[in-house]
Amino acid sequence: MRACLGELQDALCAAFGAADGARGFEKDAWQRTGDGAGLAGEGITAVLEDGALFERGGVALSDVRGQKLPPAATARNPHLAGRSYRALGVSVVMHPRSPQIPTSHMNVRFFSAGDVWWFGGGFDLTPYLPYEEDVVLWHRAAAAACAPFHAELYAELRRGCDEYFFLRHRGEARGVGGIFFDDLNAGTPRFGMPWERCFEFMRAVGTQFLGAYGQIAAARRALPFGERERRYQLYRRGRYVEFNLVFDRGTLFGLQSGGRSDAILMSMPPLARWAYRSPDAELDARLLPFLTHGRGRDWLASGAGQP
Repeated sequence: MRACLGELQDALCAAFGAADGARGFEKDAWQRTGDGAGLAGEGITAVLEDGALFERGGVALSDVRGQKLPPAATARNPHLAGRSYRALGVSVVMHPRSPQIPTSHMNVRFFSAGDVWWFGGGFDLTPYLPYEEDVVLWHRAAAAACAPFHAELYAELRRGCDEYFFLRHRGEARGVGGIFFDDLNAGTPRFGMPWERCFEFMRAVGTQFLGAYGQIAAARRALPFGERERRYQLYRRGRYVEFNLVFDRGTLFGLQSGGRSDAILMSMPPLARWAYRSPDAELDARLLPFLTHGRGRDWLASGAGQP
């Protein structure tokens, strides 16, 4: 598991660094030997900043152990409260410079707590100037990751993504969805798989994410934009920040477990803004239908072609 996640981090950094062309990822290796709460671990936080394609990109590998699972991990599984644990994962957030390219997020993780283990993760897409063909490509990649494992897995994990990445106080989705899963193990109702198959699925998620987002970024990077589109991008980035700080369980787990704050919060965009009203009603009219009516839409049935 640890070796596989290290290879995934290296592949993501190599691909996105090459795509940027101007900047590569700086890797910050860290180690924690233990503290009063019993937290220990190691990891590598890789960050690309101020690049030509990406304003910020982060690919974080972590392997942590603790004496007591934090509340973010036991809220859905109270029977595990008080258990020691080990958690391994890779988390990715890419914030492009151009508003023509969506922000993307991917996470894969594995937890072990005594005789109980489970996988989690997924990927989602947050556009600013949306293109339907990009959304279709994204969901086809999500379906391709799921197809070898269960005929109905994509539909279930797509619903999970729509439900999770939703700003309840705004009444809108964070983006156009993808897949999201948690507590996946051999005992999961309907979709339970042995450890080896869960591991294969985790790897498929990483592979499909890299291919789909790389294709979208390559297709959109040369499209023009001006101050109007940039101002709107920064305004919509504020929604991304709101979700991460208010709802995101990964952020809460990291902070509650005493993790490294800078690494946990690398998912934030380098620049964002908030306004009392949207700065652009016309761009709202283009984007918001994807964030409201797009939830539950069958993107796989769309006739949109490649970007």
